[in-house]
Amino acid sequence: MTAQPEDLAQITGKTLEHYNARAADFWEGTRGHDVTQNINALLRNIRGTPPFRILDLGCGPGRDLVAFRDLGHHAIGLEGSPQFAAMAREHSGCEVWEQDFLALHLPGGHFNGIFANASLFHVPRQELPRVLGELHAALKSGGVLFASNPRGNNEEGWNRGRYGAYHDLEAWRAFMRAAAFEELEHYYRPPGLPLEQQPWLATVWRKT
Repeated sequence: MTAQPEDLAQITGKTLEHYNARAADFWEGTRGHDVTQNINALLRNIRGTPPFRILDLGCGPGRDLVAFRDLGHHAIGLEGSPQFAAMAREHSGCEVWEQDFLALHLPGGHFNGIFANASLFHVPRQELPRVLGELHAALKSGGVLFASNPRGNNEEGWNRGRYGAYHDLEAWRAFMRAAAFEELEHYYRPPGLPLEQQPWLATVWRKT
């Protein structure tokens, strides 16, 4: 069934409401997470001489903005939750754009890399081609998109107050390739565990 505009507005509104209501707890629960593996996967695939211009898509309270900033890059956050956006600005000192993933307004050809860590799974499947196209357009020629999402069997719906779409590797590849991205690498997280204990699928792509 095709989601209508009012359905998409409800998906966005309720998901952001969930995060806004739990912003402080979310920050305490995630601020110590080590995603160095993911940050490195993005940066090592970007061509050219740093510093790079990085968009942290769904930056949350700003943990990874600080990491990119401390590495000397020009990091900009994008966040739909007003609570998270304010926290990210205060925590990182970086510019943070408050935008809904389903209503992006991004400059064309602007970023060397886009870091979408635990964010794009909130985009409903029917909207994903459009959103990926907008991210493609926001990257410079040859720019790199990193995405990490909780994997699944291509189901989508509400999960503990948040809307999510849970792709397997082949379905995710199909979306990305249709949006004119070339796969560079993929892996599962957390590292060093059996596959059944690695719920996160991380993929790295170059704009073609």
